[in-house]
Amino acid sequence: MTGAGSTRASAFGARPAGPRRARMERSPQWRRGRFENPQPLRNDLRLALRDAFARSAHATPAARVPTAPVDPAQLATPAPGGLRVTWLGHSTQLLEVDGVRVLVDPVWGERASPFTALGPRRFYAPLVALADLPPLDAVLVSHDHYDHLDLPTVRALLALPGFTAPFIVPLGVGAHLEAWGVPPERVVELDWWERAGIRGVEVVATPARHASGRGLRRNQTLWSGFALLGPRRRAWYSGDTGLFPGLADIGARLGPFDLAMVEAGAYGRAWPDWHIGPEQAVQASRLVRAALLVPVHWGLFNLAFHGWTEPPERVLAAAREHGQAVALPRPGERVEPGVHAPAEPWWPRLPWRSAKEDPIVSTFAAAAAQGSP
Repeated sequence: MTGAGSTRASAFGARPAGPRRARMERSPQWRRGRFENPQPLRNDLRLALRDAFARSAHATPAARVPTAPVDPAQLATPAPGGLRVTWLGHSTQLLEVDGVRVLVDPVWGERASPFTALGPRRFYAPLVALADLPPLDAVLVSHDHYDHLDLPTVRALLALPGFTAPFIVPLGVGAHLEAWGVPPERVVELDWWERAGIRGVEVVATPARHASGRGLRRNQTLWSGFALLGPRRRAWYSGDTGLFPGLADIGARLGPFDLAMVEAGAYGRAWPDWHIGPEQAVQASRLVRAALLVPVHWGLFNLAFHGWTEPPERVLAAAREHGQAVALPRPGERVEPGVHAPAEPWWPRLPWRSAKEDPIVSTFAAAAAQGSP
């Protein structure tokens, strides 16, 4: 097959087979022919269809999103305190821990979709060219959904002169990468709690409560968060997850963390366990014992029914209520704990309803108020 049809087909990735599949089947997370969470995911299609008619009028920006200019020279300068994250929208981040620089869930493509003309479209163009990024020590991908694993971005990275960084991914995701041209020796696949070392920094795949799949068949690859443990600094990225008891275990085994990047957007009461939501993002950061929270998974794509500025508004309210330090960078802005941690609203002031006022998302406030998963 050639032309556009070939591009669409390849975007779906490849199904794990051979030794890769055999290793997956040995995982404690593999049951009944697929990966499963210890706790099931609740879904209510009827409720989702009903809530779709209550979609916020502000689900997408009506004007240009206020972004921050990205200075490639600053990105290439080591973080003075050994820890820095530059948020590039949604879950895409450039993270530096004790001199090790990783690109997290990179999406430079136009849509979170296998198609060029269908699917959620980004609110603004990429804020920095891939070619202008400093040398990378690794690329981390939390799971294979289209808003986290992007074929155009992977191909663009492979085309960069001198790009030799490994891809660190959960079990099975390497099948997609190898089908797209990533050399097998540069694919590192991890099960939950497994580790990979990068110049003195350990990368640990942490449990998450989510799902995977780029086609009709789900959960043939694993999903995870990532902890980065350096000699001096520690950071944790949640990946996509719902609230679950294992978050406290992550904090006990790997924390405390100086910084946590936790997904806070794309939530809905019809899928309460898939994405954690604002109030529970604050709760998750406390469970893993994070000193500073940066909410991610918002501000680039419209993937749910709430207003696009609602996640940070509600995170800020919950953080103030619970005494959790939070940083709210503009897309493109850096966060350096102890050096630069912007916490003031920069987004337009749009109508939004608190968890108590909004029946679509009241599930999250109730769970957060209970104080435990």
